[in-house]
Amino acid sequence: MATWKQFEEEAGELAAVVKSRLEAARTYILATPRKDGSPRVSGTEVDFKGPDLSFGSMLNAVKARDLRRDDRCAIHAHPSDDGDAKVKGGAVEVTDRGDKAGYATGGEPPGDFHAFRLDLQEAVTTTVEDGELVIRLWRPGRPVEVFRRR
Repeated sequence: MATWKQFEEEAGELAAVVKSRLEAARTYILATPRKDGSPRVSGTEVDFKGPDLSFGSMLNAVKARDLRRDDRCAIHAHPSDDGDAKVKGGAVEVTDRGDKAGYATGGEPPGDFHAFRLDLQEAVTTTVEDGELVIRLWRPGRPVEVFRRR
């Protein structure tokens, strides 16, 4: 898996597009696996801290409990006329109090909170260009793949 910084180094143009989509709104859709393996869909906010894409949760929220049990997750930016952007990977909880303070955005609820950084497994954009569905996919250590469908 990879940091956001690695994504920018390996696929800067695509990373800029995905980042732009992830900065376009305040909240995004987070998918986590429930105990039974089915998906749980929740809202979340994202931020870019140092080399990482980070996100948080209210203390003891079910999405945080999901991620503590199974780190797999995906974050989906709201679709727009500019297309669609998704990232997936493993959520790594930041537990050290000093480190966690560096992930605070100022929008956290009073008291403690969960902070996670994303170990990135893939990033995808989907757009419609000249009547074609265009999918751009990046995975760590590989060039961007482009798929076109009519």
